[in-house]
Amino acid sequence: MLPGLSASGRYGCDRGVQTMAFRSISTRLSLYGMVGIVAAAVHYGVLIALRWAMPIWLANPLAFLAASLTGYLGHARFTFRPETGGARFARRWLVVQYAINLTVCGLLPLALPAATLATLIGTNASTAVLDTIFVFTPTVLNALIWSRAARFTQRRRSHGQRPRLHADDLGLSQATNEAILGLIEAGQLDGASLLVNGPETRSALERWHQLATLKPNQQLCLHLCLTEGPSSAPCDAVPDLVNNHGHFNLSFGQWLLLSLLPRRHRRRRRVTTQLRLEISAQIQRFRQLCGSDAIALDGHQHIHLVPLIHDTLLSLAAEQRITWMRSTAEPLPTGLPLRCWWDAIRGAGLLKWSVLQLLSAKASRRQRRQGIASNSGFAGVLFTGQMSGAPLQACWQELCSRKLPDDRLQTPAQLLVHPGAPLDCDLNVAGFAVSAPFASSPWRQREWRAIQQLMQTTGTAN
Repeated sequence: MLPGLSASGRYGCDRGVQTMAFRSISTRLSLYGMVGIVAAAVHYGVLIALRWAMPIWLANPLAFLAASLTGYLGHARFTFRPETGGARFARRWLVVQYAINLTVCGLLPLALPAATLATLIGTNASTAVLDTIFVFTPTVLNALIWSRAARFTQRRRSHGQRPRLHADDLGLSQATNEAILGLIEAGQLDGASLLVNGPETRSALERWHQLATLKPNQQLCLHLCLTEGPSSAPCDAVPDLVNNHGHFNLSFGQWLLLSLLPRRHRRRRRVTTQLRLEISAQIQRFRQLCGSDAIALDGHQHIHLVPLIHDTLLSLAAEQRITWMRSTAEPLPTGLPLRCWWDAIRGAGLLKWSVLQLLSAKASRRQRRQGIASNSGFAGVLFTGQMSGAPLQACWQELCSRKLPDDRLQTPAQLLVHPGAPLDCDLNVAGFAVSAPFASSPWRQREWRAIQQLMQTTGTAN
């Protein structure tokens, strides 16, 4: 017993807590009911107004959409205000609620035909049962959906970890080096990934090592490159991977198709042998340049996630001391204008995101089984190459809302960017024809400025 607290006192405290909980539940139910009544009235009113201008089969879904929108706004503003703070739910929850309700209302009559129920329990009783089911089922579904939406919103309002801001393609050009190393020096980046076969790798590392004494916590990863640029292994040792100039000639799509070949297929076995040599050569070169023992690794154009390449990396992990590999499992950000989603669709960002989501899910499970660490969150694929303005802000906030990792195999979330100064060289000559349009785009400077503004606004420069 606590000092100074009698049994009757404890009983009174318990009763008080129970009373408060009951009042909280009753208030929540009352608000839920009120919003539901308003939504039902909106449904009825819109249906009556539209039925004079269009057939009922079209008017009813539109009226139901108006009711869904009412519930979407009302539950966020009133019913679940403690979780949302009055902010709207993410728009995806409106889409989910509308789609599920339309599907259920369409399937219930098929799943529970009145004739069947009438045979079992009688005509009058079957009508009452059907009416109850048709009213009760959507109500319960909506309660579950809006509750999940409220918890989703609450998680994003809470403060989690600060994501690590990371840049790819260090060593690609002097323009890329200037932007990345300038941000590192200003404390506005947390790490970078190095192309060991890049045209400006050595000049990048000279300055990186100079900055390392001032910024010792910056992470430098191996940016495994297998789609462009010169090979690190001798060309005659990897003839299936390179062209006559000694530059890689297999695209991401071609590597993906090779992964579909049976493991015993002659070409796959031959390519796998050469791939092992090339990966080992790039790791060896990275160690020579950087002096690293344990290897943190990601891929140029995320090539490390292609199944054939990922399998080879896992088979080399123990021998080469690969301790970390990037995951591109990217949650969809909230609060973005619709034009940003249109840009993601038009620029194939959504397609690329979908493919890498599937590849990351498979890769992450296998990495964990081998004890290889990875980032707990990620952003940077959906709006690749255009990470500024609203997309950058939304991705940053999305990752900030994630909980701190409590697993030794999970490192903080990573936000990927590609800053660069105006390009002043021809990357085609160096064998980087795929990256040339990307590196010469004005978006590289926009991303550079956007990162600087983000760090100044949030005050999170390291």
